[in-house]
Amino acid sequence: MKVEQARMNLLQKARARPDQVRQVVDTARTLGWRNALEKVRNRLESPSPLGYSAAGVVVAVDDETGRFRVGDRLAVGGAECAFHAEYVAIPEHLAAQIPEGVESWEGAYTTLASIAMHAVRQADVRLGETVLVVGQGLIGLLVTSILRAAGIQVLVTDLADDRLELSLSLGASVVPVGGDLKSSVGAISGGRGVDAVMLCIGGSCDELVRELVDVLRDRGTLVVVGMADIELQWKQVYMKEIEVRYARSYGPGRYDPSYEWQGKDYPVGYVRWTEQRNLEACLQLMKDGRLPLSSLTTQRVPFVNAVEAYESLMASDNRDLGVLFEYDASEETPSTEESTTREPLASFEKGRLMSSAPVTRLSVVGAGNFARTMLLPHVQGKMDFGVVVNRTGMSARHVQTKFGFQSASTDTAEVFSNEGKDAVLIGTRHSEHAAMVISALEAKRHVFVEKPLCLSVDELESIDLLVEQSEGSVMVGFNRRFAPATASIKSTLDKKVGPKSIAYQVFAGPLKPDHWYANIAESGGRVIGECCHFFDLFGYLLNERAVRVFAQPIGDLSNACGLDSISAQVEFDGGSTAQLIYSAAGDFRYPKEVMTVYADGVVAKCENFSNLEIYEGRKRRRYSFRSKGHAEEMDAWMRFLKGEEEHPLAYEASRASTALTFAAVESVQRSRSVKLT
Repeated sequence: MKVEQARMNLLQKARARPDQVRQVVDTARTLGWRNALEKVRNRLESPSPLGYSAAGVVVAVDDETGRFRVGDRLAVGGAECAFHAEYVAIPEHLAAQIPEGVESWEGAYTTLASIAMHAVRQADVRLGETVLVVGQGLIGLLVTSILRAAGIQVLVTDLADDRLELSLSLGASVVPVGGDLKSSVGAISGGRGVDAVMLCIGGSCDELVRELVDVLRDRGTLVVVGMADIELQWKQVYMKEIEVRYARSYGPGRYDPSYEWQGKDYPVGYVRWTEQRNLEACLQLMKDGRLPLSSLTTQRVPFVNAVEAYESLMASDNRDLGVLFEYDASEETPSTEESTTREPLASFEKGRLMSSAPVTRLSVVGAGNFARTMLLPHVQGKMDFGVVVNRTGMSARHVQTKFGFQSASTDTAEVFSNEGKDAVLIGTRHSEHAAMVISALEAKRHVFVEKPLCLSVDELESIDLLVEQSEGSVMVGFNRRFAPATASIKSTLDKKVGPKSIAYQVFAGPLKPDHWYANIAESGGRVIGECCHFFDLFGYLLNERAVRVFAQPIGDLSNACGLDSISAQVEFDGGSTAQLIYSAAGDFRYPKEVMTVYADGVVAKCENFSNLEIYEGRKRRRYSFRSKGHAEEMDAWMRFLKGEEEHPLAYEASRASTALTFAAVESVQRSRSVKLT
């Protein structure tokens, strides 16, 4: 599927994914079509790793892993990590130990078998019942095998005779294609119909589904296992009270970041079969000889021949079922000798270091789509690139090639330990920002970190201490203060005396529960991760210090995405005020950001930093802009690094904006105003 989609042109991809086209249109309304198109291109040209079902030997474990040891053989899964590669990093709940008596090549099937096992569990069939499995591809055959192992009578149908022959050898009964499906099933089931149908095919199959509902018994179950696009006939399904279920991946826990990536297991008394326990159950079936993996394996290919294997799979006449990639096991044998623990970060040095010389090279930690679209293009050609570090070697290598970095890595130590004095750009997930900034300051580097600066007061205080002691510097990615529209508003306000007021409305859009922003441990939540932008802009435009904030939630704090909508009122020491409404509710036709500024004899209204109206002297001036400040922000930082200008955003200002953001969260939590010291 991935290979087929990669070969589509842009129009074909748009037709295949209309939901993503709508996302692009929404992005264009806030960033403009040029930036939106560049974002799409960056996304499409980024290499996508293949593979999600593998087996191998543990060569290293982290300090918090207690289940596995170096040298263990594991079956692993996950489209986010279990790639076709010599080395992979796997979270604990996406792995299971391969028992003695099961070969490693068999273990590589475990995730695929878990998909089949979870589908069988969704059918909820009992001993002695009858199930029709439609489609005898790799997953369909595994479903058939697991059902037979559970003592279920299995009927199968498929268009390929060779696969039906294999199904017969597994103990299934074959229902011919092209005849009267209902009569054939009725003859085998004694006229009752089947208890469940497992649909293990892809594509559109409305006519087939109508036949399948016909062969189900009254109150039977239809389980959709593959990527089948089905449309049900209401009366047909209603009159038989058919239950339709979908089988999503490997079982409970899948796509739950707290389970998969934070290691929080579900109690067995409440969730008997998690995805990890399904992995273990499949391995036990393999040990007992209940899964005919030798019969399902049609090729075992050396990994160096992977491209040829995929070309073969894409051929129209290909008849492969299970294709295994095998790696050279002689390259490295994991050591089981005792190792020393890693030293903690060096303690903060005392005293102040001298200012560093101008910087000529930039290294990057975390070059995701945002950094590749909004930041790096504005640096390219103005400064040499050193090391780029990304989560996967494939993505790091892609960024290296695209932008001309000298090297690529997955190890952040290469950025902070190299002999040069590269400046460092941090574009990682929010939870890593503070640690990366501290490492950069300890290495005496100038660092640019995307907002937020950090996620807690304790982290902020640790950074405070390092800033005082390091000859490096910190710049936070508050791009809106650098936008041309902001410059125009500020030049007008700076000429006005007396207090001013700002009303800022943001329609952020609903946040999906599976978005990484909804993982508070990783993002800090939307208020810390996003509202810091607007709190920073308030202080910059008003040129005053915030002294008090009162914030309240919009809606229920217990929603799945945490605190994602607030209303905040900020008081400043010069008598000015600013109000922020940050809402997940709204309509995408409305501008994402609307700011209105009131001062003596002037009103400025700005939409998305692209359209600005200034009312002054009973006249209206209109301006149009194309930048939200990212280009100007990076250009200003480049000039600082080269020694041409002073730092464009003093740490004290970024710190004040961050402290105001934390105070707003505290105000919500305590239901009262919070005074800033």
